[in-house]
Amino acid sequence: MTEPQILSASARPAGEILWVHATSIERFLALCDIGQRLKAMRPDLVVLATWEAEMGEVPAFEGCNFMLGPLPDDQTSEAKAFLNHWQPDLCLWAGGHLRRGLLRQMREQGGSALLVDILDSEMPARKLRWLPDQRHRIFSGFDAVFTPSKSVQTQLLRSGQMVPEQVLLTSRLRLSTVPPGCDHGALSALQQDLGSRPVWLAARAQLEELPGLLEAHRSALRLLHRMLLVIALDAPEYRVRARSLIQASGLQCADWDAGEELNDYTQILITDSTHLGLWYRLAPVTLLASSLVQDMPGQNPLDTLALGSVVLHGPGMGHHKAIYDQLAPLKATQQVNTTRELAKMVIHLSAPDMAAKRALAGWTAVTEGAEMTDHLIDKVQDILDLREDQDATS
Repeated sequence: MTEPQILSASARPAGEILWVHATSIERFLALCDIGQRLKAMRPDLVVLATWEAEMGEVPAFEGCNFMLGPLPDDQTSEAKAFLNHWQPDLCLWAGGHLRRGLLRQMREQGGSALLVDILDSEMPARKLRWLPDQRHRIFSGFDAVFTPSKSVQTQLLRSGQMVPEQVLLTSRLRLSTVPPGCDHGALSALQQDLGSRPVWLAARAQLEELPGLLEAHRSALRLLHRMLLVIALDAPEYRVRARSLIQASGLQCADWDAGEELNDYTQILITDSTHLGLWYRLAPVTLLASSLVQDMPGQNPLDTLALGSVVLHGPGMGHHKAIYDQLAPLKATQQVNTTRELAKMVIHLSAPDMAAKRALAGWTAVTEGAEMTDHLIDKVQDILDLREDQDATS
């Protein structure tokens, strides 16, 4: 990825500009998602994205109009030229690596800023103890701080530069989700057809993952002989080859998209990934496939968790690793590295009480992240509305 040149972009667009700056891939995705939601509410809003150079390549995301690249170091001519060129109305800064000079310049231009998701380990250190502590000046330019750290909240309030209404204790900043819908008539019909049969789902499965999935399912069937595996293929063109592999394995297969009937002898149901909202609601356990090989891209688990299905995944996580790192300690997700581990977890989670406990943990994590996102969006809206009113009366 070639480093974008901030000043070679087009002239500053008219109207409101939101600048988002991220210090990790997860924060970048979350901020761009927030930008996308805000643009749905404010169609003329322009979103600029910058990030830290050590993050390397970042994924493209529709929420940002301009992917401007790594932010220059503080007090450089490039940094000053960036603000002079774009003159953003509001900055959302996620994490540490705070640029005191850049933030001060933005404040002098009349822009607003919010600091989100800063952790105790990211707080700026005092450089020389025999000099006055100037760290509080960095934070005085923020309209508000959203932090998941009680220690950060205490430090900022103790400084006397911010009042309690400005320092908000929240959950971590995460990419939020709007879960996919489904045909509730089809859901009811399938629930009736399946009755008490245990079900697990492999979502967005690749052809090269099928042998491992079939082996894991065969192992599970030794203990749970009525269990059904739903394989949602990542691409429709995989269907013929997938059916051939399943038939060669000796397992009984039906094609849901072709209208084939599900019966008591069906062991595997194949479909495409168009109706995942339906299958997430139906299956208590979901393997998020495209992950069983290390270099596979993986999938974002939030849609699945929001709909109450427990998430299993392989070692391939791609840009989603940070999300999994946060969710794993909550027991909301579980990594499986071998076919044997996959079969073991499917059997373990087939017990309704085990699946329900983990599903609740996942749902709680997702809803907490959604509440933080909604609160932040409301704050951004309030600031931009106030600026708009002030401009109208000036």
